Amino acid sequence: MKNYAFIGLGALGMSMLESISEVTDQIIAIDKDPQMIDRVKDMVQTAYVADVLDEDALVKILTEAVDVAIIDIPSDLEASILVIYQLKKLGVPEIIVKSDSESRNEILKLVGATRIVNADREAAARIAPLVLATSLYNFMPIGGDLVIAEVHNPKDLVGKTIIEADLRRKMGINVIAARREGMQSYQDFDRDYRLREDDHLLVAGKEKDVFAFSDLPLAPTQKQRGSTIGGVLKTMFKMGKAKSRKG
Repeated sequence: MKNYAFIGLGALGMSMLESISEVTDQIIAIDKDPQMIDRVKDMVQTAYVADVLDEDALVKILTEAVDVAIIDIPSDLEASILVIYQLKKLGVPEIIVKSDSESRNEILKLVGATRIVNADREAAARIAPLVLATSLYNFMPIGGDLVIAEVHNPKDLVGKTIIEADLRRKMGINVIAARREGMQSYQDFDRDYRLREDDHLLVAGKEKDVFAFSDLPLAPTQKQRGSTIGGVLKTMFKMGKAKSRKG
């Protein structure tokens, strides 16, 4: 499982932390506000009251490898830039940063941010699944419990046509379009199109079904319970651990 570091607990950071903490406690939280740290201390593995601009403090806190860092320091571009710089030095591969304006996005990307977010709670609901799942590339709630997502084609489906895969009956999802790795746009496909390992699929369905399809082996009897993002991801994580133990 990935290790997460939340640096600054603004609205985006807090929303994402709440979602991810339902799946794993492999989380480090850092904020200069003691009240914010007190609020999240029971949801994370470790929580620190610290000045995120203190390089020595950051190095001492992040002693273990961090896979994903989420930076949300409200209205402080300079602080975000300095933290990104320190995280890059520490070798953090994925750095998600909250930005208050489009004009700042390019600067944050130049210094090393891998993903820029310009909204809060709505963005957290969309991005948290992408951070947690391994084969989910894009995710968009469209109302109720329905979503559209871009998913890497599972190995189970390689060589099959959409009709042979029978995903609507087995998984409750519809494949809208497909594109090959490296292609910029999705292509229409006919009923004889055979899926390849490097295909990306644009799918639509209920949130729980899309999550099941994106990371778990295809099985006709597979069913997920729970309608919230956290509930679905928690179920997936438990099943993933069980699969690892069997392997």
